[in-house]
Amino acid sequence: MRTKADLACGGQFLDTTPPRGGSLSGSPRWPTPASSTRGAAMSRFTLSLLLLLLPSALAPAGCGWRLPGHGPLAARTPPPPLENPLFVPVQDREFAWNQLVDTIDTYFQIEREARVQVIGGVLTEGRIDTFPMTGATLLEPWRGDSTAGFQRLQDTLQSTRRRAHVRAFPTAGGYLVEVVVLKEIEDLSQPEHATIGGSVLRHDGTLVRQQPQVDLAPKTLGWIPLGRDLELEQRLLREIQGRLVDQRPPKSGPLRH
Repeated sequence: MRTKADLACGGQFLDTTPPRGGSLSGSPRWPTPASSTRGAAMSRFTLSLLLLLLPSALAPAGCGWRLPGHGPLAARTPPPPLENPLFVPVQDREFAWNQLVDTIDTYFQIEREARVQVIGGVLTEGRIDTFPMTGATLLEPWRGDSTAGFQRLQDTLQSTRRRAHVRAFPTAGGYLVEVVVLKEIEDLSQPEHATIGGSVLRHDGTLVRQQPQVDLAPKTLGWIPLGRDLELEQRLLREIQGRLVDQRPPKSGPLRH
């Protein structure tokens, strides 16, 4: 007499009792927890093995690896630095000055400017000074006043600011344009989010006023100079050079109205 175990599956009953020959062919086999565990372990082992062999498979290609339809990938070398001051062979002083103002205004807010003028038959020096501008962070990729890499990372983690000074010296055959970008870091009385000592009166100053409430916010004591930002200076010089020296007509030809 065969014993039957009726299992409910989708409203139907299945006969899982093996036939008399002891063979399980023709009857459903349900995976056991042990077989599921072994299958997951094999999958993880296979994935780990592929991840280990992938670098070894790509290593022999080296620098000779190339994209389909392209030449070998060459290492990107940075362009040589430009001279500062930069000589621009432009005779039209109004055009040259307008390009300088437009370039600096893209990165900073101009505080004052003194245009190149002719006084007594002599060309005077032109100068542009900007307001201090806080450094662009990693969350502000649209701002160009902070170069990529260390400068932008430091501007994200620290309170920094920059100001630019541009001078144009008339010379034979054009102008010498000097760009100086000064970088500063904020000097606080205490770390920004520190609250230790906020409720204690300070006696290290010449005058101590009693505050009606406890002020836990740090106070700006000043700005510490960090020197010149040479990377941003090179960026400004290259843009000025592209506007005044490397002038190319548009590929589509002159505009027609």
